[in-house]
Amino acid sequence: MKKLLSLLFFVVPFLSFSQEKGLDKRIDEAFAPISDFFSNVVFFEVAGYPFVILLLVSSAAFFTVYFGFPNIKYFWTAINVVRGKYDDLDKDESGNKEGEVSHFQALATAVSGTVGNGNIAGVALAIALGGPGATFWMIVCGLLGMSTKFVECTLGVQYRDVGEDGTIYGGPMYYLSKGLKNKGWEKLGKVTAVLFAIFCIGGSFGGGNAAQSNQATIVLKDLLGLETTFAGAIIGLVLAAFVGIIIIGGIKRIASVTEKVVPLMAVLYILACVYILAINFSYIDDAIALIIREAFNPTAVGVGGVIGVLMVGFKRAAFSNEAGAGSASIAHSAVKTKYSASEGLVALLEPFIDTVVICTMTALVIVIFNSNGAFVYGGDGMGGVLIDGVTYEGAGITSKAFAEYIPYSGIFLTIAVVLFAVSTMISWSYYGLQSWKYLFGRGRVADLTYKVLFLVFVVIGAAASMNSIWAFSDAMIFAMVFPNMIGLYFLFPVVKEQLNKYLEAIKSK
Repeated sequence: MKKLLSLLFFVVPFLSFSQEKGLDKRIDEAFAPISDFFSNVVFFEVAGYPFVILLLVSSAAFFTVYFGFPNIKYFWTAINVVRGKYDDLDKDESGNKEGEVSHFQALATAVSGTVGNGNIAGVALAIALGGPGATFWMIVCGLLGMSTKFVECTLGVQYRDVGEDGTIYGGPMYYLSKGLKNKGWEKLGKVTAVLFAIFCIGGSFGGGNAAQSNQATIVLKDLLGLETTFAGAIIGLVLAAFVGIIIIGGIKRIASVTEKVVPLMAVLYILACVYILAINFSYIDDAIALIIREAFNPTAVGVGGVIGVLMVGFKRAAFSNEAGAGSASIAHSAVKTKYSASEGLVALLEPFIDTVVICTMTALVIVIFNSNGAFVYGGDGMGGVLIDGVTYEGAGITSKAFAEYIPYSGIFLTIAVVLFAVSTMISWSYYGLQSWKYLFGRGRVADLTYKVLFLVFVVIGAAASMNSIWAFSDAMIFAMVFPNMIGLYFLFPVVKEQLNKYLEAIKSK
């Protein structure tokens, strides 16, 4: 650990400050061109709309229909699997379970990677840009995404590798290479697996890391009143040191941390939202009506009509729950089970928890807060809104809404944002490391190299601007969709076969 931290401090050039430009500004200016390049490449348009968003939504709709609406049909079965009702089915003939973590631990680890500041900052960004109507399309995307998550996580377990020491290696890299090889498309499988691994490493640096430290830094600077030009870099170093201590332990330590932190974090945040909604109960029906009305007749400044607000909602929902990106299947692959579909069913709960429940609550709080016209929907067109003469972005908007109803909520929300950020970062460090190992081998030097780079991006995210970081993060997360979807479309019949096999096992229990 000492070597890791010393390397971190060595590779980050934070020792020369400028009188004319602050350190944070210098980092942002250096990073912005990189962010813009990747954003322009990934979000290319077809008929005027980002192709990757169209691909995600149409695929999710297809899987929902093909599997007979698994998001509804198997919802309670998924809950029973998490509860351990069918754990006996996971044992082999000798009574052992192949894998490293339980169904609940796998879900908690994956949820910690999706339930993050996308639920606080991302929702606020969606509403600031697209107005209340963006919430409706986020919910729709979340419901459809449950089916996609089911497919990719079933495949993650089905084609996982088990090391000699029992360590599990899984995710799209493996179901692309092994699954497509079985279908007679070996070269395509190798190419798409490599591409996914590269994009997943980028996703771990961006959406799973830099975007999280960025929002944690925003609320910490606001709470502590830090105005110095290098405050972001200093906060980033502290966060990097803390995250570095945790990620050394691998999936078992991550699972032991997330199974405790994630439920507590989610419950506290949900309780705060419930309290605000309860004291504003009479406004909830008006807020819901406004959300539905604005979904089909948006009035936000510069949103671009129904399709515009739909795209905003889908983009933020997909970033939040990552259904279709394939990332969560890496964590789910480590589960103790012999039925791959069992974990696929568990995984479909993720988008429901993340988007349908937590994102919706956040959205209702913000919409009710703005019922008195605190800010103009559409804002500056980049996610910032003017409240009481001050510009707020992302988590800052949510914090302002909480402060309206809960005394000292700034402290509470800061803690929540930091916990969301840290839990997301440690889970995504595992996703990125698995991809790194797929490309560069499973040695200790490769591990250390990745972890140093990961911690550097914690600092970059804290220092750079929200626009630069989120543009890069969006691009990296959504880039993963392209190779992942190739695997899903080639292999979804395998998922159908495994689902039937597991359901038969449950019936005969």
